[in-house]
Amino acid sequence: MRKEIGKIQEVWFGKGGYQDACIGITFTLGGDGWGVGDFWGTWAMKRSSGCQWTEQDRKDTLGETCMKIVELLEKAKKDDISKLKNVPVECVFDGQLLKSWRVLTEVL
Repeated sequence: MRKEIGKIQEVWFGKGGYQDACIGITFTLGGDGWGVGDFWGTWAMKRSSGCQWTEQDRKDTLGETCMKIVELLEKAKKDDISKLKNVPVECVFDGQLLKSWRVLTEVL
């Protein structure tokens, strides 16, 4: 595991995730010589008969996503997701895989 210090370079709410078939919040995180994306959300389309998830699963995931956004805004001391740009973050990687990230509240 390694840790990198960077910032939220871009953030938006809308279509994103797998082939832009999802709805949620997308983050571009990066620092000197590195960058990574993260997405919180779920499928944007209505469920078809072959799906492994239910409409309730989708609603639950969107609710959980909104609650994570509220928590993130509170930690970053912001009132709008557009104001998260340039907020400092610490990212934890396992090899090249982003495992987690957090706002560096201690420097805000």
